[in-house]
Amino acid sequence: MKKYTAILTPGQDGYIVAECAELPGCISQGKNRAEALRNIKEAIQLYVECLREHPEFSKNGETLNHAEVVAVMA
Repeated sequence: MKKYTAILTPGQDGYIVAECAELPGCISQGKNRAEALRNIKEAIQLYVECLREHPEFSKNGETLNHAEVVAVMA
C-alpha cells in the first residue's frame, strides 16, 4: 500500500476540494471533509490504475510532482 498526500481546500461553491499532491491533475471534491476524502481516494485508485494500463502517460514511470524552494528579489 502506498500513501499519498491529499490537500483539502474550501471551494467557492461550498464544497471541499481535494487534490493529490503527488499526482498532477488528480482532483475531486465533496460536500464535506469525509466525502472529499472518500472521493479523492477513489480518484487516486483510478489514476494509478490508468497509469498501470497506459504507462505511456507517465514520464519515464515517474508521476510524482517535485517541489523546490526558490528565492526571488522582492
